[in-house]
Amino acid sequence: MQEFPRMKRLPPYVFATVNELKMKLRRQGEDIIDLGMGNPDIPTPKHIVDKLVEAAQKPTNHRYSASRGIPNLRKAIANWYKRRYNVDIDPETEAVVTIGAKEGLSHLALVMLSPGEVVFVPDPTYPIHTYSAIIAGADVRRIPISPERDFFEDLLTATKQTWPQPKLLIISYPHNPTTVVVDLDFFQKIVDFAKEHNIFVIHDFAYADLAFDGYTPPSFLQAKGGKDVGVEFFSMSKSYSMAGWRVGFCCGNRQMIHALTRIKSYLDYGIFQPIQIASIIALNGDQSCVGKIVEEYRIRRDALIQGLNRIGWHTPSPKATMFVWAKIPEQFQHMGSVEFSKLLLNECKVAVSPGLGFGHFGDNYVRFALVENKHRINQAIRGLKKIF
Repeated sequence: MQEFPRMKRLPPYVFATVNELKMKLRRQGEDIIDLGMGNPDIPTPKHIVDKLVEAAQKPTNHRYSASRGIPNLRKAIANWYKRRYNVDIDPETEAVVTIGAKEGLSHLALVMLSPGEVVFVPDPTYPIHTYSAIIAGADVRRIPISPERDFFEDLLTATKQTWPQPKLLIISYPHNPTTVVVDLDFFQKIVDFAKEHNIFVIHDFAYADLAFDGYTPPSFLQAKGGKDVGVEFFSMSKSYSMAGWRVGFCCGNRQMIHALTRIKSYLDYGIFQPIQIASIIALNGDQSCVGKIVEEYRIRRDALIQGLNRIGWHTPSPKATMFVWAKIPEQFQHMGSVEFSKLLLNECKVAVSPGLGFGHFGDNYVRFALVENKHRINQAIRGLKKIF
């Protein structure tokens, strides 16, 4: 059989082993509490759904749409940035609508990168940050992130040791999976570093709203000169619980926005127009629905953290995201994250994501997704108690 060269660069999917075991147990009738994939279970707010239904009734909305997003949605995006972050976005040249952040990020990497060019990516991180570059044929240099390390020291060391010089840095804060948060000063250092070393930056801002305990995540574009060096992706999947709708957008550097817009014009005809119209309502309308969604995640976070600490699995409480990044208890660390995740499935009937799936430096951790209600999370804690 003929081989497909790009397939060779994609390793076996680490999460597949755990997913297969989960499905096997469910087929056997086991009640598995799935805290693995970050797939939101909270319904999309009613007023957004109602607008979708209304718009879908109009035949004019059934035709091909605009691949870069309809004008009123791009204007809503610009207004959203101005209200939220006091950042000016030109909806014509500095914003493009994407089919979720994942599609946009992948296609931006594809159009920016040539084989052999170098991309810096944190480790651990959300897999598409790494594999968008690999699929594009680029070489990835992983920058370890952990509480014990200085990210900027590691970034500078990697830059000095890398040839050719890196072309792109991909970051994401609040961070999936580690839940690490940063302040605006961090982004300013990133911008200054990027300018000094002539590097582009992509910031994945998927968890912009999912923050707790008084913390407010800054936008990368708030940093002075942010638009000079990079772009920011936002996804409506989490803030508005619109995961299956596949709506995101990219804003910032005009050269990068133009490149993404251009490649998308070859690859797609845009999102179904009623979905775009409903997204305008989401961005422009009453934002109290976002607060309710965030509060639900806070309740679940507190239930999980309190439960884990109660059974002896001491885990810090995250300030943001819909995840808990838990270090594997010392007595189980020799197993690694994949085998430990399988143990939790078999013995506790709880599914989590093994940290190895997010990078080599994640193998001492597992990630819990807050995608079950408080009652089910408490049930999960009772199951986890069995191995302690």
